[in-house]
Amino acid sequence: MYSDTYYAMDGMNAAVTVVSSIISLVLAVIEIVALWKLYKKAGQPGWGCIIPIYNLICMGRIAFGNGLLGLLALIPGANVIVGIIMWFQTAKKFGKGTGFAIFSALLPGISALILGYGSAEYEG
Repeated sequence: MYSDTYYAMDGMNAAVTVVSSIISLVLAVIEIVALWKLYKKAGQPGWGCIIPIYNLICMGRIAFGNGLLGLLALIPGANVIVGIIMWFQTAKKFGKGTGFAIFSALLPGISALILGYGSAEYEG
């Protein structure tokens, strides 16, 4: 026989799940808007950030000037190195220094927020 404590904990788990799902959704929307702005600043279509594979082509154009190099991020194992280099180059293309570029390579989500919402301009 289950006690009332069991049912109370089940309700608490459901509440935590709902709240964490809402927070995750809000953070995802904020990140998508930041990437959209980053892409627009770099002369790429903003909607490109939400289309799988095409977003790698757009990011390759931003970082390397060649969209096909962005597709290297599809190779398992190499994707980590390519992603680090891609974000490092993206920070450089936005006129940021080496320190920010390293930060960008290690924490690309926060970097996208800073570059997208900030005053940095794409220098190509």
